[in-house]
Amino acid sequence: MTKNSTQLPDAVWRRRFRRRLRSWYAKHARVLPWRGLRDPYPIWVSEVMLQQTQVATVKAYFTRFLRAFPTVEALAGADEQRVMRVWEGLGYYRRARQLHRAAKIIVEKHAGNFPRNADAAGRLPGVGRYTAGAVLSIAFDAREPILEANTARLFSRLLGHGGDPASTESRSILWAMAEALLPRRDVGSFNQAMMELGSEMCLARRPRCDACPVAPLCLANVQGRQSQLPRSRPKCLVEERREAAVLIRRRGRVLLVRCPDDGRWAGLWDFPRFHVRSRWPDTLRRELVGKVRRRTGVTV
Repeated sequence: MTKNSTQLPDAVWRRRFRRRLRSWYAKHARVLPWRGLRDPYPIWVSEVMLQQTQVATVKAYFTRFLRAFPTVEALAGADEQRVMRVWEGLGYYRRARQLHRAAKIIVEKHAGNFPRNADAAGRLPGVGRYTAGAVLSIAFDAREPILEANTARLFSRLLGHGGDPASTESRSILWAMAEALLPRRDVGSFNQAMMELGSEMCLARRPRCDACPVAPLCLANVQGRQSQLPRSRPKCLVEERREAAVLIRRRGRVLLVRCPDDGRWAGLWDFPRFHVRSRWPDTLRRELVGKVRRRTGVTV
């Protein structure tokens, strides 16, 4: 029993859950380009790409990225700007830079092999507990739990847990649930099945409880609280910011600048872009002329 009275299910419940989940997944698993692979490199690439990005978007980028960098050695030896160009359009570009840095570490310190120890894998740039668990369980059938957005939502509803999924206490409960559910074999397939169930059935809005194979085992479903769980997180504060991008042409060429590594769009190339305060055309022009000169040395 945990501090907030959320109790993990017993062994009988867990066996029923595994049986229902595996039966459903055998019939409904999507065909995806990274499914069925045992090489940790493409599995790792897919997991990084899937962070905060829809599966439908990732599929084409995954294929393109593996074509450009078929091995971890190829990725490690590539120029960062080329890596960024291949990643271009997928967004959250920090992922690409971390993937590139981690590839270098794997080649230099691990002889080109993705670490099979969860702690060592979790120390790689951009690889936390979830990504390490996903790669190791899928590639090596390691008995490692996973917890990401889809499974956190799934577990919250299965347990009827009303806490904030992002809180330290709730994360501890949900990770404990992920661990408790692990089977003794075929762990990678099981973990993928849970993520599939979360993304395809246990939707954030309008969960498909009528078609869900584990609906009879779900406390939120039994109590009719699917729409209330998990608890919504407070909305982020939005800061209004006015920016202007300046297009400078000279003799058929266009001026681009590299974004600072510690700011937004870090490491990417863009037109000179500035936070502006002026609202009238004349004063705005003077403000931009001064900022372009200070930033680039170009007088316009």
